Amino acid sequence: MAFEPPQRLVRALGETAPAGDDWLARLPGTAERAVARRELTVERVQVPGGRSSLVVLVRRADGTPAVLKLAPPRARPESERAALAHWAGLGAVQLLETDPEDTAGVLLLERLHPDVSVRSLPEAKALLEAAGTLRRLWVEPPGHHAFETVAERTGRQAEAMRTSAQAEPDAAPLVEAALTARAELLAAPPEDRLLHGTFRQSKVLAGERMPWLAVGPDPVVGECAFDLARLVRDRVEDLIAAPSGAATTRRRIKRLAESLDVDLERLRGWTLFRAVESGARALRVGRPKDGELLLEFAGWL
Repeated sequence: MAFEPPQRLVRALGETAPAGDDWLARLPGTAERAVARRELTVERVQVPGGRSSLVVLVRRADGTPAVLKLAPPRARPESERAALAHWAGLGAVQLLETDPEDTAGVLLLERLHPDVSVRSLPEAKALLEAAGTLRRLWVEPPGHHAFETVAERTGRQAEAMRTSAQAEPDAAPLVEAALTARAELLAAPPEDRLLHGTFRQSKVLAGERMPWLAVGPDPVVGECAFDLARLVRDRVEDLIAAPSGAATTRRRIKRLAESLDVDLERLRGWTLFRAVESGARALRVGRPKDGELLLEFAGWL
């Protein structure tokens, strides 16, 4: 079959593609070779799919359903492989290959229900289930790990945020507040755990062996509040549209901090940083509506 990448993936990768990158052009051939080498039967490409990888629903030679995931190097697929191997299916989708011949950007994963995420639940229940899933992922990182740290990742992001502030003067006060919060938070982090890195409700899918399992990590090592911060702004469009959005956000921070035993002020600080970073990045790549929405949310914090 033709492995046509969904338009969502094409657009997202186009925003971050380095000059001369031809990963998308090579993707159909890469997918065909990965399928043939594993003797897989292809059912369909998942649409709309993700923003950083091609997801293909397949069956293995024995008929077992599985997922073939192909991601470019900048999505750090080998870091995802290492994290999934360390979690070994506890709270996260299971890795079905531990030592494949073609490791470069190809993952064979347990099949979950790709069209049923925790977002299908009412908001309060969705937050509860998502938080419970996230808690299971917060484990000690493996010894001598090669995972990026929160300090390293946010350091790269901070440089880009400063550039955005110069180009968008209206965003400068929030960028400065976010950078100040980051510096204070990194001065005395309370723990180092293996984190999902990009956790939100849409990253939690229904499974068979467990009701809900996390997918699509961009793992990082650091404090738990950093991981929880992205969940705070889930369904941000609804929050912005609601007259009580700011109050709802403050209650959500308090509820999540208490339920997962995370310091409330540290969660608020990382929520501010991550919202401003995402908003500044959206403005930088030409998505002004998303950027303005995220910066408005950040202004509540």
